[in-house]
Amino acid sequence: MSNNTETATRIEHLPEQSRFALFVGDDLAAYADYSEVDGLRDFDHTVTQADFRGRGLAGQVVQHALDATREQGLEIGSSCSYVEKFVSEHPEYRN
Repeated sequence: MSNNTETATRIEHLPEQSRFALFVGDDLAAYADYSEVDGLRDFDHTVTQADFRGRGLAGQVVQHALDATREQGLEIGSSCSYVEKFVSEHPEYRN
């Protein structure tokens, strides 16, 4: 049972789009795009849709994406300034 102010969120890895996506209900709220070459997954673009900003969703999708990247045995690249800042604040994600 959910109340009116909180809608369920889920994060999906969409490898065909090179993207980790966070949905609030059925709406795409935030995502982290990447490219992958030679064992390095480089995150190059992170977006939170305007209606969903200020809720910490970018941090949630990036943390999930970095955890999944590590679990797959890949190195993390951070061309995206948001991901670079996140990694600098969370040294456990440094290669």
